Amino acid sequence: MRPGTDKAPLEEGRPLLDARGISKSFGGVHALEAADFSCRAGEIHALLGANGAGKSTLVKVLSGVQRPDAGTITLAGETVQFSGPAEAAHHGVATVFQELSLFPHLTVAENIYVGHEPTGPLGQIDQRRMRSDVRALFDSLGVGHIAPGAHVSDLSLADRQLVEIFKALSKEPKLLILDEGTSALGRKEVQRLFDLLRKLKAAGTSVIFISHRMSEIREFVDRMTIFRNGRHVATVAAREASDAEIVEMMLGQRVERSFPERTEVSRDEPPLLELSGFSVGSDLADVSLSLRRGEVLGLAGLEGQGQGTLLLALFGAYRGVAGEALIDGRPVRLSSPKAAMESGIALIPEDRKTEGLVLPMSVRENITFSVLSRLGRFGFVSAARERAFVGRMMERLSVKAASMELPARSLSGGNQQKLVLAKWLETGADVFLFYDPTRGIDVGTKQAFYELIVGLTREGKGVILYSTETSELIGLCHRVAVMDGGRVALTLEGGNITEEEILAASLGVGRGRNAAGADMAEAAQ
Repeated sequence: MRPGTDKAPLEEGRPLLDARGISKSFGGVHALEAADFSCRAGEIHALLGANGAGKSTLVKVLSGVQRPDAGTITLAGETVQFSGPAEAAHHGVATVFQELSLFPHLTVAENIYVGHEPTGPLGQIDQRRMRSDVRALFDSLGVGHIAPGAHVSDLSLADRQLVEIFKALSKEPKLLILDEGTSALGRKEVQRLFDLLRKLKAAGTSVIFISHRMSEIREFVDRMTIFRNGRHVATVAAREASDAEIVEMMLGQRVERSFPERTEVSRDEPPLLELSGFSVGSDLADVSLSLRRGEVLGLAGLEGQGQGTLLLALFGAYRGVAGEALIDGRPVRLSSPKAAMESGIALIPEDRKTEGLVLPMSVRENITFSVLSRLGRFGFVSAARERAFVGRMMERLSVKAASMELPARSLSGGNQQKLVLAKWLETGADVFLFYDPTRGIDVGTKQAFYELIVGLTREGKGVILYSTETSELIGLCHRVAVMDGGRVALTLEGGNITEEEILAASLGVGRGRNAAGADMAEAAQ
């Protein structure tokens, strides 16, 4: 029996969790300073704040990962002080952290039940029951495509994220904490997850939800609490405050515009990149598109329609790519990432932690990976030149780190993403491929990233941007190619880049379908 299940249920509206005066410092830096947070029973409660606001530190305190320097925590009417995550779990607190904690060499079922595996009559782990229970759970949630016996190392980032969430749910928590738990999920997966969370909410389970996607917060959350600089700023109903007011509370200042002004791109400008008949097996079919210098070309469409495959194929990650690619009018063979880099292509990948950075290595080492040959002579790197170069990159991108010798894993998500971009800026790349670059970073860092993207176009670079946030495609892109079934279904431009047109084209209905038909008719004349 879980702790608390033998007690009378909490009254509706009464706090399940009440944290008061929580403080936590690291080396004299206040991560939390007399912060308050309260969550009712049967509530989905968002915790918002910019990088460094104290959100992750509060989550670690509530999860038993870190002990507070001061303050009290009351859970289900009982004052608690967790000595570690195991004790927090014993009291019914389950957490999905930003950093996935799965074992890649174990199966999905083994990961979900690690530490509390079902056993047989002789005490042995009951593998059959474990897989059967996981299959029943997956089927009930409409995620039958994940095999309980599959190894986690073979799963996509989105499916690994789902497994991490199911691992937490298997403990039947009364308080579930999702720290960017939806950042790798597509719209359909998010809807399924929130259908489940609503069922948990109806049963009295509380959910603390951290996300930088305001659309999710507006649609699914009951209340939100905003933190800034380690302190509680406000707690409001999810629909009480406008987006602009929320951003102002998070940043402590008013933001006049979300997206910087786009560069002007001439139609007479020759293409920087041209693709013709670009195909990868059954995942990408006969894609033809062009990208001009100074342009941001967006990729849209429902999840899994070939957007990611196109970016990875352009970076040379696939073999057997058919079709032709031209850069500045010259044919190029994108047969490997090295060949793509030599052709002037840079990739900011989907998963910065596993594909973009070496987390245990320092900020300095991650930034200089791609340019070491330019920082010395005769195979020897000049330490002075390297440090000067890294210092310039950190200043240019406003990377916040106490030292360039800190491991990359110690930085916030937004600053890690800046490191991924920093290593490309001096390589001479002209084509930048961005794979959902603002996933899991706060609104302030997002705006800084928008400035960086537009800044690249002002330097004459070309950008291909795939984003799961439609507002970014609308605010940043000169044109948007909507993909469906591995093909470009429709290309929108200028005032036609709207949420309605993108969605309609993605679904092949309404105005999107009519516009596509009109384009084809015009091309046939």
